[in-house]
Amino acid sequence: MSAPTRRLTTAQALVRFLAAQYTERDGVRHRLIAGTWGIFGHGNVAGVGQALVEYADVMPYHQGRNEQSMVHAAVAHARQLNRLSAQAVTTSIGPGATNLVTGAALATVNRLPVLLLPGDYFASHAADPLLQQLEHPVEADVSVNDTLRPVSRYFDRINRPEALIASALNAMRVLADPAETGAVTLALPQDVQAEAYDWPEEFFADRVWRVRRPAPDPVELEAAVRAVRAARRPLIVAGGGVHHSEAEGALRALVDATGIPVASTQAGKGSLRHDHPADLGGIGHTGTAVSDELARTADLVIGVGTRYTDFTTASGTLFADPDVRFLNLNITGFDAHKLGARTLVCDARSGLEALAGALAGHRVDAAYEDGYRAGKEHWERVVEAAYRADDESAVPTQTQVLGALDAVVGDADVVINAAGSLPGDLHKLWRARSPRQYHLEYGYSCMGYEIPAAIGVQQAAPGTPVWALVGDGTYLMMPTEIVTAVQERLPVKMVLIQNHGYASIGGLSEETGGERFGTAYRYRAEDGTFTGAPLPVDLAANAASLGMDVLRAKTVRELRHALAEARAAERPTCVYVETDPAPTAPPAEAWWDVPVAEVASREAAVRARERYDAQVAGRRRHL
Repeated sequence: MSAPTRRLTTAQALVRFLAAQYTERDGVRHRLIAGTWGIFGHGNVAGVGQALVEYADVMPYHQGRNEQSMVHAAVAHARQLNRLSAQAVTTSIGPGATNLVTGAALATVNRLPVLLLPGDYFASHAADPLLQQLEHPVEADVSVNDTLRPVSRYFDRINRPEALIASALNAMRVLADPAETGAVTLALPQDVQAEAYDWPEEFFADRVWRVRRPAPDPVELEAAVRAVRAARRPLIVAGGGVHHSEAEGALRALVDATGIPVASTQAGKGSLRHDHPADLGGIGHTGTAVSDELARTADLVIGVGTRYTDFTTASGTLFADPDVRFLNLNITGFDAHKLGARTLVCDARSGLEALAGALAGHRVDAAYEDGYRAGKEHWERVVEAAYRADDESAVPTQTQVLGALDAVVGDADVVINAAGSLPGDLHKLWRARSPRQYHLEYGYSCMGYEIPAAIGVQQAAPGTPVWALVGDGTYLMMPTEIVTAVQERLPVKMVLIQNHGYASIGGLSEETGGERFGTAYRYRAEDGTFTGAPLPVDLAANAASLGMDVLRAKTVRELRHALAEARAAERPTCVYVETDPAPTAPPAEAWWDVPVAEVASREAAVRARERYDAQVAGRRRHL
């Protein structure tokens, strides 16, 4: 007797298969593909689009306005749920597909799962060339979807219906594997999407992908324990892997027992609550003074779930002790071996628990603890000064905006940002009160991420106040998903800060000899420079036109009231504030390498190169 089959189109089979996939960790089960975002055009409307109608009862559909932003929403959703649940994104061929590339890169850089389902040319080449098809003169099997190969952790083009079976299983394996995850692309030729096939019933059975917690190798653990016991000034660098593994409790237990202080990357902030005596805040170019000072004198740096980007290492200049060594606990060997480190290739929670058990009775010297706690107290006074607004009738500075928000949010609120000057201010100053409150996408630092990310987080955490902190530059990149928030009835809150230009890059331009060229939103003056009056652009009116409720705040007092009103709102709400452009955040405590012109005639660039040469001399390679 032959095995039972079900006759469906390829697209129908894919949607039905996705609806039956689950992850499980620590005995808790999650939908692996919780829903599908889509913008329909030729290439997916008659295939995947029809399939989503066919199986609307088991596969939720979300309508987006921009393909890139749909990926951002899906990625933020996955991050909020510790990578245990993901979303799919379907697009047409051509520009719809290529618009996925930025979002895919963001997902893969940040080790976050998302499933991409772009339409593709006819596998049969019956209609060739199609509208929007890229023709290659010597490679007929190339399409624009091949731009997704280098930014995907898994890629396949489904040229026959039966090829989907193995490919779909591989796609789920990668999405659910914390050591492999990122963007996964299944390119779907539009004729194959609509083609029928007799699928084995087993393909549609519920399937559970167990998310493992691999333990550390005993030999590696023994070496790690020896290294920690021998260290006089150990420092933990907590990365995003702490959150993904839900290892915050294990980290806190280790720190409470040993007294080892913790500095955090952008992705790792909140691994300890801000008021824990061993939490030193951010590290690196945007870090706190106390974190960076300890990093310079640390003799052992214990990286937990971090990729060690140039911001974290101050471009190789931060960890300055001549005898410094590294111990990296990471679920991927690729990241664990960075900086010539001893390695613990394992799950963050499992590794931290094993390390704590093996270090029983060990504690750092009391003078070391007293020193970093004094540094932490000093930095808290710096934060208070940056947040304080002595005149509530004045126009707020950007740091005073953060201070006003800090006074309004609750422990469970989520604050989202990605690019501009805000990431630096937030990393230095924000007081993270829970593991999920601080949501900074800084692996790719993608302008336009914040608004769709707020939607994805709000979908993952209904009832949680979710804040998108958006500068005017980012807002002009991608405001369109405001319409989606309105359509989905998601009460996201947006703080829209207007400072009439690219503040972060303007400062960097000035520092590196670029003289702030091309960084302000102003009229072009008669001499060709952009030094005229600010442009008469009303971003608040634009947000209102897209369906948001808008609260305008001109003073610190008005800002406080507006933020409180927005937090209580049940509709998408924007707090719009123009800020005093005078910098009030503490300066960078560590360098960041942005190469400066080696030769130039303008004095600003010459002086910038002199400063650059002095800084780059401190770079070292850790071997």
